[in-house]
This record gives sequence, structure tokens and C-alpha cells, in this order.
Amino acid sequence: MPVKIPRAVLLFPLVLCSFLFPDSCSCAFTITNNCPYTIWPGTLAGAGTPQLASTGFRLDSGFSMRIPSVPGWSGRIWARTGCTFDESGNGTCQTGDCGGRLECNGMGATPPASLFEVTLGTGDVKDYYDVSLVDGYNLPLVAAPVGVHGACNATGCVSDINMGCPKELQLVGDDGGEGGVVACKSACEAFGLDQYCCGGEFANPTTCQPSFYSTIFKRACPRAYSYAFDDGTSIFTCKADDYAIIFCPTANGIKTPDEAQAASMIPNPSNGETMKLVSSSNILQPLPLLFLLLILYLTLCA
Repeated sequence: MPVKIPRAVLLFPLVLCSFLFPDSCSCAFTITNNCPYTIWPGTLAGAGTPQLASTGFRLDSGFSMRIPSVPGWSGRIWARTGCTFDESGNGTCQTGDCGGRLECNGMGATPPASLFEVTLGTGDVKDYYDVSLVDGYNLPLVAAPVGVHGACNATGCVSDINMGCPKELQLVGDDGGEGGVVACKSACEAFGLDQYCCGGEFANPTTCQPSFYSTIFKRACPRAYSYAFDDGTSIFTCKADDYAIIFCPTANGIKTPDEAQAASMIPNPSNGETMKLVSSSNILQPLPLLFLLLILYLTLCA
């Protein structure tokens, strides 16, 4: 049964922490599913940083999940589609699979998958973040800093690249093609050549240049990484308290996390399983997010 937690109760510890210990308070990632179907987000920590509290979970349409993090955390977040899991958490996904498990537990996404990548700063050091299509594309997403200190930008890929994906890059659903194209591979994944993978003699920005295929991704999503050395227009810096990551941001018009139903995951101390508390209260307070998303939408869809 949905449990509504008063906004003041949820925000008081964070506000108190921010005043008393401004450099030690953790930030968070709020993941929203605006797709008209269920997705299964996954998370992977970079080397030397701890895994997040949840490394994989189910997220139904219209729901949000807030995952706390810590300063200095580095890693990536993506969404899996077309998944089936048994009671033990074993199963498969059509896109973004991470070793056939609900909880990814240190396993990354199987390409193709759209990725949000971030390195959180410590102290006064800024965060670095991007949306990457280097490993291919499966879903549109927008990532925007919330509670920012200074000028910051949203980034992402709002276009449906699957609709215009070249045939040689298409990943077709395993239901006999009835589901159509479910993801678009990178040229590196499709052909395995150094010129597309920026490997061997092409392992530097001078010799590894945009290809015909990476240009397709770049034209569709100008702010996202389209190949390994696409740094100039694709990486962003900010100092933020939270990051809102919205999958299918334009499926029903841009939906901010406070318009979705907020879902929080907490560990059950008795058996370590995950319990789900659902609240309809708008506890995520990202008022500046609407401006950022509207600007991004108008910029990328113009």
C-alpha cells in the first residue's frame, strides 16, 4: 500500500546535514521512468569507488527512484529493456543486460545502451558528467543537475535513434521481429574495426575521427558522446546536489521527477532484501529542472 511521507520529514535531515557538514553530505541520483513501459535501470561504479546502494532494479512507468551517493563517486547509469527475472533475480534483458541478473553487482551494460556517466567532485571540485552513445543507443534520456551552485547545463539524447538506425546497426527484438528495432549498435560493436573503436593506430584524437556512423548519432543528439574522442561538445561540469536522470523524457511531454510517483528503495534489515516505499508527495523539489529540460528539448529538437 502506498506510504505518504511528509515532505518536511524527508527533507529535514538533508537540510540539517547541508548546514552542519556541507562537504560531507552525499548527493543523489533521481532516476525517472517516463517511458510507457517498465525499464530496469542498472548502475556501475568506476574503479576505486563503492557500488551504489542498488545496482539494478525494476522501475515501472511513471515512477522515480532516488539513490544516494557520496562525494567522489564515479560510474555510469543506464536502463535495461525487455527484461524477465525469476524470484532469485536471474533472467535476461533485450537491451542493456548485465550478466543476466537483476542486481548488476559490478557488471556493466551489454552494448548497445545509452549511458549517463559522472564523476562527482569533492569539496570545491566540480562534477564531470555526460551522456554517451559510444556503446550504442537503446533509449532516449536527459540528465540534469539539481540544486546547482553556479551555471550548469542539462545534457542528453531526446531523439529516437532506433527509428532511423541504419540496418547494419539495428538490434531487432528477439520476438521474431514483431517488436521492431530495440536498439542501435555503435559501428565499433557492429564491425569491430579499430577505425570505429579508436583502437590500435587509431587510439588518439588525431587519427580517430568522426565516422559516417558516429555522425548519424551526433546529428540526432548533438550533446551526447558519439565516439571516444568526442569531448569538445559532450562533457559538462557542474557542482550539484542531485542529478535527475529521465528516460524517455518526451514520451508524454517532459516530465520532472516531482510529476512522477516517487519510489524509494531501502534495505530490509532482517533479510537484506529490498523493500519499496511509494509516495505521491513531490519530495524531489527540482524547480530549476523544468527550465533546463525545456531549454535542452528546444535546442536538440529544433
